[in-house]
Amino acid sequence: MLKVEQINQFYGESHTLWDLDLHVPEGQCTCLMGRNGVGKTTLLQCVMGLLPFRSGEIRFAGDSLNRQIAERRAPLGIGYVPQGRQIFPLLTVEENLRIGLPARREKGNRIPPFIFELFPVLKEMLGRRGGDLSGGQQQQLAIGRALVIDPKLLILDEPTEGIQPNIVQEIGDIILRLNREIGLTVLLVEQKLPFARKVADRYCILDRGRQVAAGEIAGLNDELIRQYLTV
Repeated sequence: MLKVEQINQFYGESHTLWDLDLHVPEGQCTCLMGRNGVGKTTLLQCVMGLLPFRSGEIRFAGDSLNRQIAERRAPLGIGYVPQGRQIFPLLTVEENLRIGLPARREKGNRIPPFIFELFPVLKEMLGRRGGDLSGGQQQQLAIGRALVIDPKLLILDEPTEGIQPNIVQEIGDIILRLNREIGLTVLLVEQKLPFARKVADRYCILDRGRQVAAGEIAGLNDELIRQYLTV
């Protein structure tokens, strides 16, 4: 579904991603892991066209994204939930959700009903401003907004960050449902190991901008955790 091949990215003269490869198989949930500052968010922003990279290739569903501007990636079928949610606080819940409608492959002006099946609280709060929602509700809104486009690939950057435990559980259940019942491919950045083990099929660990380990989540052993994930 998504292939990142030999990506090199720089901030000025600082080399941040080094010959980085990542494979996200179709229909699976892949968890991108690593300590803070190793390049996880940078990689996602390269995938979304929000940051340039110096060399390498990013392919989605067999087609190169290298020359696609950021605005074209959602219509191709990539839903993105950035770190920190980045909803529009002064817009209502309904207005936040409607922002994704123009990127749908099947055009229409109606928010898909399944969004409210996944997140009933959003239906109850359609007229409330996004900034008035709790952190957990804002995260649900951010995921709902990404799902409005009917994506083939859903990318989530630390969806459990700063979220109360009951909502973390709910988000995990929703990711599992989207992935295993609907077949949506998921790329997830996550620091919480129990959450990653619950929802992911595969893992990829970054360290200092390089991939250092990857495989099935069952193979994420104590030595890898100690070496690359513990603080």
